[in-house]
Amino acid sequence: MSKKRGLSLEEKREKMLQIFYESQDFFLLKELEKLGPRKGVISQSVKDVVQSLVDDDLVSKDKIGTSVYFWSLPSCAGNQLRNVSRKLEADLQSSKKRLQELTDQRQTLKKGREESDEREEALSELKAIEQKHNELKDEMEQYADNDPAAFEAKKEAIAVAHAAANRWTDNIFTLRQWCSNNFPEAKEQLEHMYKEIGITEDFDYLELPSAG
Repeated sequence: MSKKRGLSLEEKREKMLQIFYESQDFFLLKELEKLGPRKGVISQSVKDVVQSLVDDDLVSKDKIGTSVYFWSLPSCAGNQLRNVSRKLEADLQSSKKRLQELTDQRQTLKKGREESDEREEALSELKAIEQKHNELKDEMEQYADNDPAAFEAKKEAIAVAHAAANRWTDNIFTLRQWCSNNFPEAKEQLEHMYKEIGITEDFDYLELPSAG
């Protein structure tokens, strides 16, 4: 036996509205939570369903003393639908006006762009110029490595890297000297550590090759 399908939110809204329309009375929330299950709306969801109706102006809500009452009359729903209808009609008229403005603008932009031999010739010439531009751009990229500006930029980058490397080399020599002065008894251990991390006897400052 297939499981009974639960009501959708819209169906629950319709069921709760029926309670209001059939009685045309005022209700407390706890009263609606008792009446809801009779229409197939479980009491736990009554509060949210009624609030959605209040948000859409289909149900009125007001506090009288310490109690909050809810009510809705068929005439209220009719007024709400008429308000929605007027708004949709206004939106439709606004959209039609905008469509006409865009249509007129399109017609204006089309003037001077009618198909003709002169226009076709101009477009063909423009396409040829764009193609030539792309070809020259590709050719320029092939010679980018020989660009004097790029060459100078690489030279400057190499000089910066060279200076940084030798600065760190100087720091390493300084640190080695400090260790030797402060821990003379650990000379062998220090030498062993230096070798392990790559600081060998031929460790020295870097020299830039002469440009030839």
